[in-house]
Amino acid sequence: MAIQPIRLFGDPVLRTPAVPVADFDKELQRLVADLTDTMLHAPGAGLAAPQIGVGLRVFTWHVEGETGHLVNPTLDLSDEVQDGPEGCLSLPDLTFDCKRALSVVAKGFNMYGDPVAVEGSEMLARAIQHETDHLDGVLFIDRLDREARKAAMKAIREADWFGAPPTVRVSPHPTNGLGL
Repeated sequence: MAIQPIRLFGDPVLRTPAVPVADFDKELQRLVADLTDTMLHAPGAGLAAPQIGVGLRVFTWHVEGETGHLVNPTLDLSDEVQDGPEGCLSLPDLTFDCKRALSVVAKGFNMYGDPVAVEGSEMLARAIQHETDHLDGVLFIDRLDREARKAAMKAIREADWFGAPPTVRVSPHPTNGLGL
């Protein structure tokens, strides 16, 4: 469909909780296609709707050759934990070790409104948790320990992209006043 600009750290849409999708229509299908195209073009392991300025609970992922999407997700996390490198398309070129659940069962809907469940571990579990955090206005740097978060904020302030005015565009998707 269309590659969209990715919102960067500092854009308020990244800190605003997204609202549940109510209409499973052509616009939602176009949003999923735009998210998928943008994620694959970046390239990234996942992309949430707020990262392209749309305040809806939708994300895509591309892990180990598998591409998918989830609408209105809920997560059941394992007690086992993994600790490993994590990055974000909204914080370009920054990677920090982040603790996440080792496995996840994510339930929600596909773009047509059919219920789906996705089970994943390691990288897929990390991507699903990361993107669901975006839907809640949480960035992975919020999950770092104090020392790592301090280093992350220093790296962000020193990044070439930091401080640039956010790209603001009107979404081609109906958002009922939520998101831009």
